[in-house]
Amino acid sequence: QVQLVESGGGLVQTGASLRLSCATSARAPSTLTMGWFRQAPGKEREFVAALSWSWSENPAYADSVKGRFTISRDNAKNAVNLQMNSLKPEDTAVYYCAARNAWRPSISRDDYDYWGQGTQVTVSS
Repeated sequence: QVQLVESGGGLVQTGASLRLSCATSARAPSTLTMGWFRQAPGKEREFVAALSWSWSENPAYADSVKGRFTISRDNAKNAVNLQMNSLKPEDTAVYYCAARNAWRPSISRDDYDYWGQGTQVTVSS
């Protein structure tokens, strides 16, 4: 069983930056792909970014966040970070960290085996 714990959410203004972090209890994170999803009120949970722990040079991003968000790994902390720049009100959502026992990133939430509890990000206009 892999546990995921997110941190770093908060309330910011339009144009600001936030960094989310997801710490994993996995003993061998190199076998995992890590992803970030978000869910706004009244909407379905949607893909944001994903990264294969072993092949971190090929991350995947949703079109809505390309060029603004960056996913990266922190080997020393067994964590995956999501750097969010130029935040917009439409980025407001609960952000979830997810992990799957596979090498290849996936944009489908159904492909992920483990989920964190979520962290709230609110961007005011």
